[in-house]
Amino acid sequence: MMNPAPFDRHFFTGKEKFTLIGRGALGGKAHGLAVMKEILEIQITPRFLPEIHVGIPTLTVIATDVFDLFMKENRLSDVALSDLRDDLIAQAFQKAEFPVQLVGDLRALISQVHTPLAIRSSSLLEDAMFEPFASVYATKMIPNNQWDTDTRFRKLVEAIKYVYASTFFRDAKNYMRATKHTTADEKMAVIIQEVVGNRLGDRFYPHISGVARSHNYYPLGHAKPGDGVIDLALGLGKSIVDDGVGWSFSPAYPQANPPYVSINALLEQSQTEFWAINMGQPGEYNPIKETEYLLKFNLEDAEGDGTLRFIASTYRPQDDKIVFGIVEKGPRIVDFSPILKLDLIPLNNLLRTLLKIAEDTLERMVEIEFALTLDETRGTPARFGFLQVRPMVVSEAKVDVSLRELTGENVLVASESVLGNGILEDIQDIVYVKPEKFDIHQTQNIAAQLEVLNQQLTASGKAFLLVGFGRWGSSDPQGGIPVNFGQISGAKAIVESTLPEMNFMFSQGSHFFHNITSFRVLYFSVPHWEKYTIDWNWLKRQNAVAETESVRHVKLLSPLKIKVDGRTSRGVICHA
Repeated sequence: MMNPAPFDRHFFTGKEKFTLIGRGALGGKAHGLAVMKEILEIQITPRFLPEIHVGIPTLTVIATDVFDLFMKENRLSDVALSDLRDDLIAQAFQKAEFPVQLVGDLRALISQVHTPLAIRSSSLLEDAMFEPFASVYATKMIPNNQWDTDTRFRKLVEAIKYVYASTFFRDAKNYMRATKHTTADEKMAVIIQEVVGNRLGDRFYPHISGVARSHNYYPLGHAKPGDGVIDLALGLGKSIVDDGVGWSFSPAYPQANPPYVSINALLEQSQTEFWAINMGQPGEYNPIKETEYLLKFNLEDAEGDGTLRFIASTYRPQDDKIVFGIVEKGPRIVDFSPILKLDLIPLNNLLRTLLKIAEDTLERMVEIEFALTLDETRGTPARFGFLQVRPMVVSEAKVDVSLRELTGENVLVASESVLGNGILEDIQDIVYVKPEKFDIHQTQNIAAQLEVLNQQLTASGKAFLLVGFGRWGSSDPQGGIPVNFGQISGAKAIVESTLPEMNFMFSQGSHFFHNITSFRVLYFSVPHWEKYTIDWNWLKRQNAVAETESVRHVKLLSPLKIKVDGRTSRGVICHA
C-alpha cells in the first residue's frame, strides 16, 4: 500500500494527488483507495489509454487524530453519545471550533480550488473486512463556486463538521448495535475529493456513475453468480446507492437486457431522473442537510445538456421498438446501449479487469464504485474515476433446499428468489406488517413503528424474522417501506411480499443491499404472481406480545427453521 504524502497546500497543482492532513489513521474508505492507487497507475491506466484514462480523483484525507482533537477541544463526547435528536447533535458540531492546526491547510486548499468537492466519511470501521457500514455516515457535496474564499472555506468547514456529526446520528447508533462495536469505538477520518463530472449550466454531474460487484446474488439467463453484476446510472451515484435505480447487467453478457416484463415496465422502472450538484442559485441554507446542494432533474434536462447522446436509446411507439441513440423522436431510455452493445468505449472490459485485480489484491470478492465522463463529441477519451473499493461477504456453506421442501403444512414462507445462503434455527420472534392495515401512503409511518420494535428487540439481544410489503430499503415510499438498515438491524431474515402496484427490481448496487449481504441476512422475495405464498392465516393466529397500528410482533414457543440454498436461490421458513 502506498503511504499518502503530507498535504503540501497544493491540491490540483502539487505533484501528489493523494495527500494526508494529520498523523492518524486514514479510515477504511481511504485505506482501500490507498491500496489500489499504485495498482491502478501501473496495471490499469496504461492498458486502457487513450480510450479511457483511469485514476483516483485528486483527494486529501483529514486523519482520525484531527477528529480526536476536535472532539476533545470542544468537549463534544457527552452530546455525541447522548440520545439527542440528530439535528441537535449536528447543530452542536456546527457551533464547535476547528483545531487551529487544520484551519491553515484548509484555507490554502480552498483558496486555489473552485470546482465541486465531495466531503466523504472514512471511519475506522467503514469498509473494513466483515464490517459493511455502507451509507451509515454522511457524504456531503458542495458546489464550491462562490466568488470569495471566505464563503468557500466556511462551506467546506460546515461539510466536514456535518460528516463528523454523522458518526453519532441515530441511524449510526442503531446500526452499531448490530455489530460487536460501540459508538465510542469509532473514529472518523474525512476525505476531501474532487467530484468527477462536468458543469453544464447550473448542473454539475458525470455522464455515468456505477457500482460493480464481483458476485451476483440474482443471476439471470446464462449468467452465473461468479460473473458479477454492474449497475449504471446517469448523473451522481446517489441514484444507485440510495435510490436503488439503475441499469443492471452481467459483465459476462453486457448486451442482455434486464428482465422487464414489457416495454411499458421498462419505460416506467428504468431511470427517469438523475442527481446533480446545484451550481446555480442556492436553495435554503441548511448545513445539517446532506442534500443541501443536490437536486434531481429529468431526462429532458439531460438531453438539453447533451449527456444522453452516448448512453440512451429511444422508444419508437409506431412499431413498438427500441432503437439505439437519440436521433429519432420518442421517450428516452437510459440503457447505455451505445457503450454496452455498440462498444463505443471498452467500459465493460475495464470493469471486468478492475474486479479481477481488486479481488486478487484484497483476496476477497469486491464491490467498486466509480464515475465516468465522456468526450462530448466522440465519447472518447473518457475519464474514469475510481471512487471506492470494499470487500463483499459471501457465504460458501453448502445448504440443500429441494423443491419438495417448499410445500407442506408447516411452511410459513417459501420462495425460489432468495438472497443469501445458510441455516437459522434460533429465531422465535416475528415482526410483520399487517396485510389488512398496509397502506402504500403510510410507509414512512410504518418504518417509524418498525424502528421502535427493532430497538426493543435488539436491546434484549433477540434476532427476528421481518415480513412486509414492497422493496425494503426503498428511498421511494411508493415502492416499499423506506427503512434504513439501522431501523431493522435486528432482523436476521427478511421477507418482501410484492404487490401488483409495487414491482421493482432490487438494485444490487444500493448501500442497503450491501449491508443486507454483509450482515449475512437471508432475504426472501415472494412475488404475488408466483405459486408460493406467505401463510398469513397462521401468522394471525399467533399471540402478539406487541402491536402498533400497522405492525405486529409475535413470540413463538418453538424456533423457526430457516434454510436458504444460495446455489439455487431457493429458501423456506418452517414453523413447528
